[in-house]
Amino acid sequence: MPRAFSELTFTPSVRAHQERMGSAETYSKFLETGPQQGHEIGPAEQAFIQARDGFYQATVSETGWPYVQFRGGPVGFLRVLDSKTLGYADFSGNRQYISRGNLDGNDRVALILMDYANKKRLKVLGRMTFTESPGAAASLYPNGAEAKAERSAIIHVEALDWNCPRHITPRFTEAELRPHLNELGKQLAQLQSENEKLKAELAELKGPNDI
Repeated sequence: MPRAFSELTFTPSVRAHQERMGSAETYSKFLETGPQQGHEIGPAEQAFIQARDGFYQATVSETGWPYVQFRGGPVGFLRVLDSKTLGYADFSGNRQYISRGNLDGNDRVALILMDYANKKRLKVLGRMTFTESPGAAASLYPNGAEAKAERSAIIHVEALDWNCPRHITPRFTEAELRPHLNELGKQLAQLQSENEKLKAELAELKGPNDI
């Protein structure tokens, strides 16, 4: 776990639980002084982020309740703008504006990006700002999107962490399965053709008077 992420998440209450459960010594190394890590988007993170077609986004309300929402779109709709900034065109949805309203009171946001097929998970902590106009979202509007963009959403990254792959159940999208299904389809068509050919050859061997 990078130091930038542990500094934000290992609060006194978290550290107290680590002490009680016997993991404090293991995790103390992530709070040691040294070069800062996990506060910038590197090549591996950029490639992972730009290959996703959705992510989970958490905000916190004025009453202290967390709210988690799934944000989806064409592959790559979450853009890496620079080593510390992400952005996306905020599409019009059901117009409840829960996440949007929460962020007016608390600009902190947490993202979880999943690659179920390869059992990979990236966590991002940051602060979000908006530019409230469809025109501002034009540069972030992804190819293939059908929904209307109401604003641009910009995430100023403060920490990232590659999460443990344990307990991630592999799941596959249609796009991920399509090459394999196409290959199976070709094999099935070939087998059907060979079967018809063998049936025709067998019929010729038997002749019209064979019983």
